[in-house]
Amino acid sequence: MARKAVKVKITYCAECGYEPQTLALAEVLMNTFAHDLSSIELVPWFEGSFEVSVGGDLVHSMYRDGGFPEHETVIDAVRAHLADGG
Repeated sequence: MARKAVKVKITYCAECGYEPQTLALAEVLMNTFAHDLSSIELVPWFEGSFEVSVGGDLVHSMYRDGGFPEHETVIDAVRAHLADGG
């Protein structure tokens, strides 16, 4: 049985210059998961935001957790979501 692909959404503060962190995370996810991702949505936002959702579940929020997420944290969340069948 094929696994259901998962969507990752990265909301980042465009006015803060968070594009490098956003693109680095997107690249890691693309290289790690290839066809297991249905999409990676990049949403330019404001007010210091940097949030990552996997399959609709918030896995990191700069407001809640502080700073940027470790790539491995997001990778683990995607793997868990895929293991649960999406």
